[in-house]
Amino acid sequence: MHILGNYCTKIMEKTKKISIIIPAFNEEEHLPSCLESIANLDYPKSYIEIVVVDNGSTDSTKEIARRFGAKVLCDGSLNVSGLRNLGVAESSGEIITFVDADCVVQKEWLKRAERYFDDLNIAAWGSPPVPPVRSTWVQKTWFLIRKKTNQVQEVDWLESMNLFVRKELFTAIGGFNKSLVTCEDVDFCYRIRECGTIVSDSRIEVVHLGEAATIKEFMRKETWRGKSNLSGIFAHGFRVKEIPSLFLPLYFGIFIPGLLLFSFLSFDPRVVLTAFILYVTPSFFVLYKVIGKKANGVDLLRLLFLSQFYFLARTLSLVKRA
Repeated sequence: MHILGNYCTKIMEKTKKISIIIPAFNEEEHLPSCLESIANLDYPKSYIEIVVVDNGSTDSTKEIARRFGAKVLCDGSLNVSGLRNLGVAESSGEIITFVDADCVVQKEWLKRAERYFDDLNIAAWGSPPVPPVRSTWVQKTWFLIRKKTNQVQEVDWLESMNLFVRKELFTAIGGFNKSLVTCEDVDFCYRIRECGTIVSDSRIEVVHLGEAATIKEFMRKETWRGKSNLSGIFAHGFRVKEIPSLFLPLYFGIFIPGLLLFSFLSFDPRVVLTAFILYVTPSFFVLYKVIGKKANGVDLLRLLFLSQFYFLARTLSLVKRA
């Protein structure tokens, strides 16, 4: 509360002017679908502003954005945090929402988000983006981790692919941390929670067309997403719930390989069994996270399998960082 002064206690007039901020780099494949879905929103068009912040695209991204009537800003020197901050700085809406260029919003998206516009107890709102209708098993399985147990619930953070905030509050906390290449949404949400709660409402639905569809793509994206894990913790301060992010790469990158090597050299079946149990233990914590999410036996087996690649990707991310 001390960061924001009296912001959370003052009365704000109801506003309907919304700025949709879309960072983009060579997104000619998905951007038309994204902007078309925004054009079809069940919401007064005069209250919607689209701001596409281009990161130096060499394809037709900028032309597509202008064709749909978006304000186009260009800066090839910024990371995604800087692009979003630039978009907000040049926007005119009192409500800001962030969407990625490879996302499609549902027709009632803004109508369903509108219920939170005037509730100053809520600092940010949205929901985890859902995979496409024609999803691969990888997309469906990993969404089990990201989806919430209840339709509406308080959460610690939301992905910036579908995130609503008030512009005044966004500015008050300094926006996204430009020093973070990834994990910027986690850092942002941890800071904005000092003013109020963060609400996930699955009725505020966005479909992520670019969700990793194969194990190879999943590995690549998760390795990249782990780049700023440590930097984010240094930026916003250590949180207990971030222990897995720190612990797992060290666990699988140092402890387990050392234990397996020891078991191989010792030829002791008890050591081998111990190593195996310790190796699979984190996977069962992953399964624990999907309790109450209507996962069947096949889903759980797939999640056990996919989680091994997640652990490997985050370990590789730490190794590359080192």
